[in-house]
Amino acid sequence: MKNKVQDRESHVRSLLKGLTWRFLATGTTMLIAWGTTGDVSLALKIGGIEFIAKFFVYYAHERAWLLVPQGAIRRLYRRSS
Repeated sequence: MKNKVQDRESHVRSLLKGLTWRFLATGTTMLIAWGTTGDVSLALKIGGIEFIAKFFVYYAHERAWLLVPQGAIRRLYRRSS
């Protein structure tokens, strides 16, 4: 039987997942902003703001999902059927 504490994501893992995702997503945002505006400086500013804001939103979202016990959504769905 697995230890429930070991099954949970660590804060470091959540932070690393958030950072790697932000690099990919922000790069996409900057390319779209540059393609739309034609202004590299504006694209970098938009990307910088977006990176910081969405990193914290992602981290909070990731940690909030850890409060939902695994299988809880499935059990809820089964009860309503």
